Amino acid sequence: MNILDRVAQMRAAGRDVISLCAGEPSGGAPQAVSAQAARIHASGQALTYTSALGIRELRTAIAGHYRRWYGLDVSPEEVAVTTGSSGGFLLAFLSAFNAGDRVALARPGYPAYRNILRALGCEVVEIDCGPEVRYQPTPELLDTAAAAHGPLSGLVLASPANPTGTMVSRSELAALTAWCAEHGVRLVSDEIYHGITYPADPSAPDARGTCAWELDRTGVVISSFSKYWGMTGWRLGWALMPADLAPAIEALAGNVALCPPAPAQLAALAAFSEESYEQADAAVAAFAEVRAVLLRNLDRLQWGTAAPADGAFYLYADLGDQLSGFADSADYCRALLEEEGVALVPGADFDAVNGTRSVRLSFAAGAEAVAAAVERIIRFQTNRAPQG
Repeated sequence: MNILDRVAQMRAAGRDVISLCAGEPSGGAPQAVSAQAARIHASGQALTYTSALGIRELRTAIAGHYRRWYGLDVSPEEVAVTTGSSGGFLLAFLSAFNAGDRVALARPGYPAYRNILRALGCEVVEIDCGPEVRYQPTPELLDTAAAAHGPLSGLVLASPANPTGTMVSRSELAALTAWCAEHGVRLVSDEIYHGITYPADPSAPDARGTCAWELDRTGVVISSFSKYWGMTGWRLGWALMPADLAPAIEALAGNVALCPPAPAQLAALAAFSEESYEQADAAVAAFAEVRAVLLRNLDRLQWGTAAPADGAFYLYADLGDQLSGFADSADYCRALLEEEGVALVPGADFDAVNGTRSVRLSFAAGAEAVAAAVERIIRFQTNRAPQG
């Protein structure tokens, strides 16, 4: 966020800045959703409080989405509509864990997980997940973590993950859910990037990602309208609630936020139209093209090890030899922004141990922006290279 503030300052001063920081699609909501929102506001309809867990129509539509994508039979009563996935995580953590509980997370990983958990008094157990395990936890790593820190109460798993974009396969997810079941560990599965994936075979059964509820329904599944449908500012997500947590989630939802935003809920019904699915899939196809261009340019960038970006719209990479002459990746990013007007995210927010050597690049900004940014980065590194 500090980087985005500096980007705004530079743009206000007339600088041409390419920001590859934001974790959001640039295209916005599907047309049908925006049109529905316009009709709602033009109608003069009173936008009052809704049920704490969302309007029945939207919960039913989300349940239908699980039948469409995963062949899962989900009841509307098992769906909680939330204020973005962030609201879903807060409700999941509050209902599933007590102060002092140990909850495991992959490192590198999305920093809000650990920040929310620590604010709630939980003990965060970060698992060092490097390229050798494709930046994802394994049962063996969980065994090691439990042996070192004590029994775990929870595991937060993200597939595709932020910042790496890596995914767990169905067999890997099955192994993790089985480990959780054996050890009495509550799984919280972050699936907000489902649908933004780049499989070799788009017709494969798990092409969009495997839902944790396909394997075990004792965990909490978190998803959102923000990524696949590009509706970040609408602040609307959802959780699939296991039966034992549903009463607590409902009670907490009414206290934490009263209800999700009513106009966003009503408009989001249009996200499940054929037109909206087609537009979202077209946006994913565009991400795939930009990703391919970026991966082809990795040799030119001369960075170190990069995550494969199976899904989402990020490239997470060690800077390798390009870090020479800089204190850390934050120092590199500051200089790149000031000298060439390209904004990347330093890796320390995602990994306080090893992230000082890494950066995250978001290719959601589009092909033109990413192509121009690559050329600026190469020029920056060339100008900074030792002479002689």
